[in-house]
Amino acid sequence: PVGPYQGGLPSAPPPGPPRRPGRAILVGAGAVLTLILLGLPLGLLWASVAPSIPVRKTEEGAVLTNPQPEEFIAADGWFSVLGLGFGVLAAIALWLLLRRYRGPSSLLVLALGGVGAAIVAWQVGRRIGLAEYQRLLETAPVDKLFNKPPDLRAGAVEWLYGWIPTVQGDLLLPAFGAVVTYTLLAGWSRWPGLRPEPEPPAVSWGWSAPPAPAAAPAPPESGAAEPPRG
Repeated sequence: PVGPYQGGLPSAPPPGPPRRPGRAILVGAGAVLTLILLGLPLGLLWASVAPSIPVRKTEEGAVLTNPQPEEFIAADGWFSVLGLGFGVLAAIALWLLLRRYRGPSSLLVLALGGVGAAIVAWQVGRRIGLAEYQRLLETAPVDKLFNKPPDLRAGAVEWLYGWIPTVQGDLLLPAFGAVVTYTLLAGWSRWPGLRPEPEPPAVSWGWSAPPAPAAAPAPPESGAAEPPRG
């Protein structure tokens, strides 16, 4: 015989605490500012690994010692690799640290923060040693050899119609790496809402045996006194 079904369908997880839009905006703004400030060490790292460009002083100014120096390609290449790595790490950090705020708004945070960090890294890196280069350019004798700090040739910020800033080239790579990585993490998430949810209770499919029938009363023993009859 089959016993009654034990257990039941899992109930929906209890709703989490309500999200306040004001707090979400503050958290997003803080995340964007943090990413932009992280462009400072990124620029220092780029300046330390990107090679300087050898130049020679002439009467007209500084000229390249090599008509097609590989240092230009190396500077752009290092910035691209470091920028992509920065974007990947930023996306993973945002996914893990801001679990309650996962969603499309985080993509906007990563895009803005990635572009801002790239601009800061570019400006910081290209200015390291720039003052010394300008001094040598003004005071060095003709035919003096010295180095020019690395700079980007495949990245720039231009103004559209004179007032709309547009970012181009290598400066978009940190934001690109961050957005792609975050999208992949969202696609692999096991939670439909991307935020951790309570685990549903386990479903029991066990079966129980029916209770045994009650035993019949035993017959009276022989010789036992009968109960008095009224």
